[in-house]
Amino acid sequence: QVQLVESGGGLVQAGGSLTLSCGVSGSTLSINVMGWYYQVPGKEREMVAGINSAGSTKYADSVKGRFTISRDNDKNMVYLQMNSLKPEDTAVYYCNALYLSGGIWSESWGQGTQVTVSS
Repeated sequence: QVQLVESGGGLVQAGGSLTLSCGVSGSTLSINVMGWYYQVPGKEREMVAGINSAGSTKYADSVKGRFTISRDNDKNMVYLQMNSLKPEDTAVYYCNALYLSGGIWSESWGQGTQVTVSS
């Protein structure tokens, strides 16, 4: 099992920056991919950024060049640096882990952290 706890959300003006943090505990060595997703009311949860165990990253087109995902394996942390924030970035952001458990791919979610960008 993998447990995730996000922090760092808040209210920021358009053009500002925020850094989200995700603390990872449990079977951390079994994790293959860590990711950040966002969700707005009435819509599906969507991937914002992902990073695999080799350090390769992937981003949604809407955040390329503005957001950066990183992971610190020694501290069991994953971060999402968000720059040049826009009102449309307003959402609940969730940390996600994809890992092997008993030979089966499983995933865990954090509780989410609210990011609000004012215009």
